[in-house]
Amino acid sequence: MSSVLQGFTKSLAMTFVSEIGDKTFFAAAILAMRYPRRLVLSGCLSALIVMTILSATLGWAAPNLISRKWTHHITTLLFFGFGLWSLWDGFKQGGGGSEELAEVEAELDADLKSTGKTKDSSKIEDENKKQKRPFLTQFFSPIFLKAFSINFFGEWGDKSQLATIGLAADENPLGVVLGGVVAQFLCTTAAVIGGKSLASQISERIVALSGGMLFIIFGIQSYLTSIEA
Repeated sequence: MSSVLQGFTKSLAMTFVSEIGDKTFFAAAILAMRYPRRLVLSGCLSALIVMTILSATLGWAAPNLISRKWTHHITTLLFFGFGLWSLWDGFKQGGGGSEELAEVEAELDADLKSTGKTKDSSKIEDENKKQKRPFLTQFFSPIFLKAFSINFFGEWGDKSQLATIGLAADENPLGVVLGGVVAQFLCTTAAVIGGKSLASQISERIVALSGGMLFIIFGIQSYLTSIEA
């Protein structure tokens, strides 16, 4: 079985380039502008950590359902497929501002309107009261649940989740989890602290091209490993 360090390094790099310009990154940045940062950060991180552990567990269990030879081949194809997908997205991206940021912001605004939530004074007072509650009870606040649900369901079936499953099937699952969690922490913290100003400065094209090249490199490495075996 591959070393923990190798799984950690691959997972850290893959998750970072996948999440830094992802919808969940933009969602965390926008939510942090509207609600207390501590609640948004805890909600987003909790969802992403749970998703990372769940994905790595599925990847770890995959060789028990399918032969390791086939899981290795599937993982190789996933890396090449995601690499080409990301490169294609990168070449299609323009050099201007973030279209995805505007899209995520519009979706969140529509969600606020549909649930009847407005920014009137009574709501602001209610949120201020909730911030004064004991630390543990804040984890059960509507803001925490909102941040958790947006990030959890936003990641479900996403490219980064499928790639994590494939990586955990081919590398040490513990290393994959640790690398993924560290990368999620770095990306989400940057989004929450930097807010919309940081998110709007991120070049989606560069992120997509970098991610595509990284996936291709992982695919080539996985393919060469299968030949050597």
